Amino acid sequence: MSDRLSNLISRFDLQARVFSDPSACSVDDAVSHDGAGHLHLLRAGRIVVTGGAIGRQTIDAPSMLFLPRPQSCRVDVGAHNPAELVSASIAFGSRDENPLLRSMPDLLVTPLNCVPSLDAVQQLLFAEALEPACGHHAMVNRLVEVLMVQMLRHAMRKQLVDTGSLAGLSDPRLGKALTALHSDPSRNWTLEGMAGTAGMSRSRFAAHFADIVGVPPGEYLLQWRIGLAKSLLRRGRPVKLVAAEVGYGSASALARAFAQGVGLTPTQWLAQQRG
Repeated sequence: MSDRLSNLISRFDLQARVFSDPSACSVDDAVSHDGAGHLHLLRAGRIVVTGGAIGRQTIDAPSMLFLPRPQSCRVDVGAHNPAELVSASIAFGSRDENPLLRSMPDLLVTPLNCVPSLDAVQQLLFAEALEPACGHHAMVNRLVEVLMVQMLRHAMRKQLVDTGSLAGLSDPRLGKALTALHSDPSRNWTLEGMAGTAGMSRSRFAAHFADIVGVPPGEYLLQWRIGLAKSLLRRGRPVKLVAAEVGYGSASALARAFAQGVGLTPTQWLAQQRG
C-alpha cells in the first residue's frame, strides 16, 4: 500500500532545479509560467524576502523557505552580512492539479534545528554547491528534492498546516482515506466506502473531513480526479484512457465531470492550455 506522500510525489513528478549558488548576494524569483514554486535553503547569515503575497520578511536563523506557488519576489543578502544560501525552482504540478500545493501557505518557513534529518542532506548539498564535481547539476537537484520530501514529512508530523489536503494527511483517520483516494482514483468511491477506510461513520466522517480539509468528501474527490486528469492530458494521454484511469466509465462521463469542475470539456481545456 502507498504511503501518504509517495503516490502524490510520483503522480506529480517532483523536480528541483538549483539556480543560485551559496555566494549569490541576491536572488530574483521570476514568476514561472510552468507553475513552479521556489525553495531557498539558508545555512548561515541573514536574508530579507520581499514581494508577492508575502510582503517583507527577515530570516536570520538557518531555515528552509518554500514558496509553493509562482510569485515574484526577491531574496536579498546584506553586503556586510555574508549568508550561505542555495535556491531552486520546484516543479510539483500546478495548484489546480496538486492538492498539496492548494493547501499550503504562500510561504512556509522551516527552521533547520526543528528537523534534525535535514542536517546531513544540507551539508552534502552545500559541499557539492561550493565544490562542483562531475554530475554536479544532477546531484544538487536530487538533494533539493530530498529536502522537499523531508520538509513535507515534517509539516505533516507537526501539523503545520491547519486546513486542506496536507492537514487531512496529518490526521490519523482522514490520512487513511485520503491515501486510499490518491492511490486508487478509479475505484467506485462512495461516502460509505471512504468513511469505512477511515474507520468512521458516514456522518462523522463527512463532518470531520469538511472541517479539516475544507471541502466535502465528494467535492474533494471531484477536484482530485479532475486535477489528475489535467496532469495526464498534459502528458498526451488519450481522453478515453484518462477517463478510465481517474474513475469515469467513459469519455463522455469525464466530459460531464470536467464541465462541472472546470466549465469546459477536456478537449476544450487542452486546446486552451496549448494556446
